[in-house]
Amino acid sequence: MTGSRILVTLTLLAALASVTACGRRAGLDTPYEAAVQARKDAEKAKQPLPPEPEKPVQDKKFILEPLI
Repeated sequence: MTGSRILVTLTLLAALASVTACGRRAGLDTPYEAAVQARKDAEKAKQPLPPEPEKPVQDKKFILEPLI
């Protein structure tokens, strides 16, 4: 009983540790920022450049946004 309980606890701790190590610690990139960065990276590596990204248009304000 105790051995299986220890095994389950260690398994859960290992799963939690692996999940917390995923991702990066920074803000999310918008699609425009990601396209600009991909273009810079391709330019550095002297690879064919992806198409020039379009500037994002301003979003219209939504009445319920302040609640979020």
